Amino acid sequence: MNPLSSQPRYIYKIIPSTAPVREPLPERLPVSDLDQSSGFIHLSTAHQVPNTIKAFFAGEPIVYVLRIEYARVIPDIRWESPDGKVCGPRPGEGLFPHLYNGLKLGIDEVESIAIWQNEDGWDKALYGAKPWLLY
Repeated sequence: MNPLSSQPRYIYKIIPSTAPVREPLPERLPVSDLDQSSGFIHLSTAHQVPNTIKAFFAGEPIVYVLRIEYARVIPDIRWESPDGKVCGPRPGEGLFPHLYNGLKLGIDEVESIAIWQNEDGWDKALYGAKPWLLY
């Protein structure tokens, strides 16, 4: 995917069950160790979410998926390859949106939240999320 030719309407942050997201959202959610050590917030497009969730959240009973309006964060997004030390090669997924805004993700950035259950894998949750999981 070339982000310059086809900008998404939404981008997504997946959060494990160990860091529950409560509403109302605070101004700033806690940051994962990965995001803290990277210095940016790892995000995915709708097309990248299935592989991201299956690769990194396979053992999670539930996840919180935050939908972020791309237009709200566009000045702070860099489209980059995932760090090979972090997640290795993921062919065919293109560049990932990374949020460089001082590690702030909260009420000002998040448009809506979905809670997905892992039922013998993520396929059922992903199928049910189609109307919400929009590019």
